[in-house]
Amino acid sequence: MKKMELMKEVRAHQVAIGELNNLPPSRKTCNIFFRKDIKSAVASQQKQLDIAKAKLQKLDQAS
Repeated sequence: MKKMELMKEVRAHQVAIGELNNLPPSRKTCNIFFRKDIKSAVASQQKQLDIAKAKLQKLDQAS
């Protein structure tokens, strides 16, 4: 993956986490789109964010 693509992926995950954390309380109990609770959706996005950041860091170290 190119550095720019990884940076876009990192930003997309950061935005998703921010949006999930800012959902109103009435929507935090269940979200039809994710079909799971918000905590597990945030955890999933955080995991993907960490993976993307690790790839980006590895790419930076290689150059």
